[in-house]
Formats: sequence, structure tokens, C-alpha cells
Amino acid sequence: MDMNFFLSTIIGTLCFAVLAPIVGCLLSGADRIISARMQGRVGPKLLQPYWDVRKLLGKDKIAVSGSEDTYINLALFFSLLAGGIFFSGGNFLLVVFVITLSSLFFIVAAYSTRSPYAEVGAARETLQVMSYEPMILLMTVAFYQVVGTFDVGGVMLMNHPVICTAWAAFLGLLFVLTIKLRKSPFDISSSHHAHQEIVKGTTTEMSGPTLAKVEIMHWVENVLFMGWVGVFFVYANPISIAVALIAVVLIYFFEIWIDNNFARVKWQAMLKWAWIAALIAGGLNVAFLAFM
Repeated sequence: MDMNFFLSTIIGTLCFAVLAPIVGCLLSGADRIISARMQGRVGPKLLQPYWDVRKLLGKDKIAVSGSEDTYINLALFFSLLAGGIFFSGGNFLLVVFVITLSSLFFIVAAYSTRSPYAEVGAARETLQVMSYEPMILLMTVAFYQVVGTFDVGGVMLMNHPVICTAWAAFLGLLFVLTIKLRKSPFDISSSHHAHQEIVKGTTTEMSGPTLAKVEIMHWVENVLFMGWVGVFFVYANPISIAVALIAVVLIYFFEIWIDNNFARVKWQAMLKWAWIAALIAGGLNVAFLAFM
């Protein structure tokens, strides 16, 4: 069993490492185009994120800290590993822990530059992790209560989608998803768009290939998080996969709409609202499933 898990994780991670950046790049391009149209602009081409990253990869490697690139490499590796475990049907709880480890390495990378702006961004990134993590863990517990296992592949044996009995946890996930996607009103550490502040935050001192790897990591994370959304709609019926894809598209569009219509809030409000969502949506759903 352990060997099967190991092999499936390796194969899943390799496939995810190839496909996720492609899908994530297209999502990022669509994000830019839709955001531009919402703002009355034409916007860039769909593949503009690819050309931006390609240009960064061609630049000289300049870093203010010798360990910065190492931490970013580890953050990218663990994000790919988390996606590989998830899409190969592995343990959902392990996926959450691994992607959190990726976030921690990203934070350490920002701190390692010793830049005051990057350190502020790293502190804000830490607050974001503190905000969304309780809801993510409760969502995972609700998943276990419904499916009977932490294995993502278990949904393919169910007679109904997880959202039927864990809809409150799903709503809680949607709330903190805005934080994990780094979109307004909760993009307090950094933003994918230049509409918040001049200084970039966590990536202020990152450039060239290092910054390119950060962008690829964000693409990979977006695909993984959209997978979390889709798993709530998948069950034994093959048609459910199409339903899940439609749900993912609609929710991603909804997140873009939120990003373009809400101004950034203070970190105190983000922390308070996220924990309230975790208590109400996640806590009550877990309690209901425990006693039903």
C-alpha cells in the first residue's frame, strides 16, 4: 500500500508539474483580460503571463540573499508535491499540510532578503496564513466526515457530491479562497495586479529567474485551489466532472469580480472575518455532521 501511494504520488506530481503551469498560465491570462474588461480596458493577450515569465527566466540571476532562491525552490517544490498528492487521489489532510509548508518557505524567503518592505510583506503573508488555516482544516475535517476517508479518490465511490452535506464548509472555503488567491479585499501581502501599492511586498527584492519561479508557484497554487473547489462536486457519476469544471469556472470568475469591486481591508478585519467564517461555516458544519 505504501509503495502504491509512493508511486502514484510520484507520477501525479510529475504530471501535475507539467500540466499545472500551463493551466495556471491560462487562468492568469484570463484573469488579466477579464479584469481589464471590467475596468474598461482592452487588456493584454491571453499568453502574456507566459511571455512575462519567459522574459524573467532570461534575465541574469541577481539576489540580495544567497538563500533566497533556495527557499523559493523549496516553496515551488512543495506546491507541486501538494498538487501531485491531491490530483492523484491522495490524502487531503496531507495536501493541506504540504501546501502550508510551501507558504512558510515563501515567507522565509521574503524574510531572508532583509528588506524592510519584504519583511512587512512577509509579516502580512503570515497573517494571511493565520487567517485562512482554521477554515481550511475544518473544511478538511468536514470532507472526512462525509467521505469517510481523507483520500481524495474516495469521492468517486460516493452516491452524492460532498457539497450536499458539507455546503456550509464549502461556503467557508469560498470566503478564505479570496485570501489564498491573493485577491482584494484580502491581498494585504501582495497583489497580482498593480492597483494596490507601488512596492510589491513579499517579492520586492526578487527578480529574474527567482521571481519567475514565484509566478509559476502562484499558477500551480491556483490550479490546486480550484481543484479543492471542484472536489466538492465530483462523485461516482462521470457527468459530475463536467459539473465540477463548470463550478470551477464560475467561482473563478466570481473571485475576479470580487477582486475588481472591493478595496483592500486592514489585516484586523481579515483575521476577524476569516475566523468568524471558520467558526460559523466550518465549525457548525463539522458539529452537524458529527451528530447527524
